Amino acid sequence: MPLLGFFAFLCSLTIPDSLMWYRLGQIILQYRIALLVFLLAFTGFMGYHASKVQLSYEFTRAIPLDNPKYKAYQEFRKKFGDDGNLLVIGVQTDQFFNEKKFNAYYQLLRDLKKVKGIEDVLAVPTAINLVKHPEEEKFKAVPLFPDRALSQEEIDSAALLFRSLPFYQGLMYNPETNAWLMGLRVNKDLMASKAREGVVKEINKITDAFGQAQNLTIYKSGLPYIRTEIAMMLQEEMRFFLIASIALSALILLLFFRSISATILSLLVVGIGVVWSMGTIELLGYKISLLTALIPPLVVVIGIPNCIYFLNKFHVAWNQSGDKRQSLVSMVDKMGIVTLFCNVAAAIGFAVFALTQSQILKEFGVVAGINIMALFLISLILIPAALSFLPAPKTRHTKYLDNPRLNRWLDRLERWSLNHRRLIYGITGVLVIASLFGIFRLKSEGFIVDDLPKSDKIYTDLKFFEKNFKGVMPLEVVVDTKRKQGVVRNPANLEKIDTFSRFLSGIPDIARPLSLAEGLKFAKQAFFDGDPANYSMPSSNDLMALSQYLSFKGDSTGSKSSLAMLVKSFMDSTKQQARISVNMADIGSHRLPGMLDSIQDMAERIFNADSIDARSADAATREASKDDTTWGKRRFNIQLTGTSVTFLEGSRFIISGLKDSIFWAFLLIAVCMLYLFRSVRILFCSLIPNIIPLMITAGVMGWAGVPLKPSTVLVFSVALGIAIDVTIRFLVNYKQELPQQQYDLKKTVIETIHSTGISIIYTSLVLIAGFVIFVFSDFGGTKALGWLTSLTLVTATFTNLVLLPAILISFIRIRK
Repeated sequence: MPLLGFFAFLCSLTIPDSLMWYRLGQIILQYRIALLVFLLAFTGFMGYHASKVQLSYEFTRAIPLDNPKYKAYQEFRKKFGDDGNLLVIGVQTDQFFNEKKFNAYYQLLRDLKKVKGIEDVLAVPTAINLVKHPEEEKFKAVPLFPDRALSQEEIDSAALLFRSLPFYQGLMYNPETNAWLMGLRVNKDLMASKAREGVVKEINKITDAFGQAQNLTIYKSGLPYIRTEIAMMLQEEMRFFLIASIALSALILLLFFRSISATILSLLVVGIGVVWSMGTIELLGYKISLLTALIPPLVVVIGIPNCIYFLNKFHVAWNQSGDKRQSLVSMVDKMGIVTLFCNVAAAIGFAVFALTQSQILKEFGVVAGINIMALFLISLILIPAALSFLPAPKTRHTKYLDNPRLNRWLDRLERWSLNHRRLIYGITGVLVIASLFGIFRLKSEGFIVDDLPKSDKIYTDLKFFEKNFKGVMPLEVVVDTKRKQGVVRNPANLEKIDTFSRFLSGIPDIARPLSLAEGLKFAKQAFFDGDPANYSMPSSNDLMALSQYLSFKGDSTGSKSSLAMLVKSFMDSTKQQARISVNMADIGSHRLPGMLDSIQDMAERIFNADSIDARSADAATREASKDDTTWGKRRFNIQLTGTSVTFLEGSRFIISGLKDSIFWAFLLIAVCMLYLFRSVRILFCSLIPNIIPLMITAGVMGWAGVPLKPSTVLVFSVALGIAIDVTIRFLVNYKQELPQQQYDLKKTVIETIHSTGISIIYTSLVLIAGFVIFVFSDFGGTKALGWLTSLTLVTATFTNLVLLPAILISFIRIRK
């Protein structure tokens, strides 16, 4: 019953009534034991769920589930399987077919096949040749390299035959650069679980041992590898930043309060907050992603200022009264409403992401918003309850209140605000104008792996495959003939697939496509006794001769030949849809839309030329052809999908959602400020010192060439929600001091600067130091979040302690 009464009372705090907060302080002290037991029990419950939280390995959750491109991608996966489950391993050597090296490479292949989760290995040693058997009218797949230790003579003979098969050129090897590729197809269910980490570690161990033994550099890439390595890096970084943020906060608190008990109490508050945040992720059915991994260290960074403000007010009240119980009640009375609205503002800065259509942003916004408000509850209960059991503060614990150096700085701020307002406005105007010019230079661009440093092995290995094989990022084109058996029944359709594939091959950043057409070319070469000159698209007559070999008669014999498997993988079961698979370079979200548009346009021209001609024909021609029911209609439906398309769509949604979140953050925070101060004029005065830091940060991004992308746009809503705390604390104190200073505006501003300045500076230092540690991240987005948010907070501290007082003196008129 006491707990129910307490929470009912807490929920009724809808107006900034001083008496209400005074009573709340008394209730917390009265029921302190019950509240601490509740806090301990609930933390144990959340800790249990936190222990079960898992890492996320998905990269497509930025797109809403009802998005057409997401649906198309899921439909593709259902029909053709995953496009991103190939892990590639590359080497570069002109001694590849040397007996020692080749046999070692073959052994590497055998070792990798034994790794749990590896379903197949595609490489030169597993290459097959199609051999015609006229008496049976069938092709037989014959391995080029027998599965045993081979002599140099055997290797040379097989290598000569291998090089005569154009099918493998550009797929397994690059003859110009002597680069060789091995592809590992990984079980898709395993790649969606934690077991993938063990698989990748085992692959790394085997391949690295091979590289050392043969004195070769091993290059590894592919979406399964990139995703797993990034997830493991993310896990390590989360631990590092959590420990670093706690250690840094502890150091600052110890220097500030000179009290071990106050430091431990503050760390206990944020420690409970971290446990609750991890438990929330698991309870809501989420997993740790690149964004939600930032929440625990953010909880530490945001929670420490709560502790500083509460403890600072307690020490001030203790110096004034010498009564510990009365000081604790006064602490809740004076700082309760302030801390509540500060946490509300910070929570809004994060929670607005839940209003976006991006699933990954929604999760981040929901978890962060909930746990920032939970921090307020933890601070409100734990700090006064725990302090009531601890000894009263000693003189050294409150010595920081009379810091001569900080007081001299506050005196300077006071003089600037009172006597140099024109200079302040002039400097601010110049900075705003320079920032506007920088904002116009901002560009929006993102890459699939651009958050990694250019020197990182993942990035350099990806560039190796882009240079030698034109990339590993999957792009899929699905051609729907709209008729069963439509792919194979009409030879003209196969010709169009080949024409389109040759168009794709001519694009610099796209590798040679794989499609049914390539399989048919391979079959034609085999039919003509392996002559490389016959590696070309079969004519209608050729297809008739090949019909028995190709088994295109609609039977379901269940042939397990390599050719049958190839045909199956590039057509759906009804042979109505054909798949054209390509790998491409990670060219970025700026160039990718133009490339996809040109591909879509050319596909329409190749496959739907009749309908395009019909749309451009004159009226007489259309009238003459009106009896033809097919003329002028789109005969084929062309769908571009795959990881590259979903990445671009996800980037668009995240950027758009983050821009919307900034608008909602401003709007909701403005509503809170208007409700708190009941003055439109003060509302504008409060927003100006927070808009300007955001403009300066955006301007710096423009001048420094930092692009707008999901990781950098995140900064603005987060920084606004945190920076507004300083404004709220300043203005609430200003409002509380106003009647005590007989409504003398200048005296009130001076007193406010001195009474809140020290705690504002210390909390700003904690916040800035807390975000600066993110600069040491290996991820560019996390690094940008660190230095850009720190820059915003530094600027916001100056605007709130210099510009805001000047604005209040210049534009506020007091009515008693």
